[in-house]
Amino acid sequence: MDGKNEYTPDLFTLVDEEGNEVEFELLDVMEEGEERYFALIPYHENPEEMLDDDGDLVILKSEIVNDEEMLASIDDDDEYERIGAIFLERLENAFDEEDEIEE
Repeated sequence: MDGKNEYTPDLFTLVDEEGNEVEFELLDVMEEGEERYFALIPYHENPEEMLDDDGDLVILKSEIVNDEEMLASIDDDDEYERIGAIFLERLENAFDEEDEIEE
């Protein structure tokens, strides 16, 4: 194989409020001012599970706790909406560029 079609996603295992481990694929990371944000989607190895997923974008914020980087929910609604809009625009632009390259 030439390796051109190989893709290895960046995966994060996060723990939800009930203590369940959920695996996410990293789509994008950006810094805004002093903050660092991550855009992720649920990851499924089985393609059929991906089709059943609602595909919601998860946006988390980096926080330093005891000298360790942790991903946390964004509690401020305005901040969440602003960062979410930026990520959606960035992802839309990335997919548009991919489509142009394929044509």
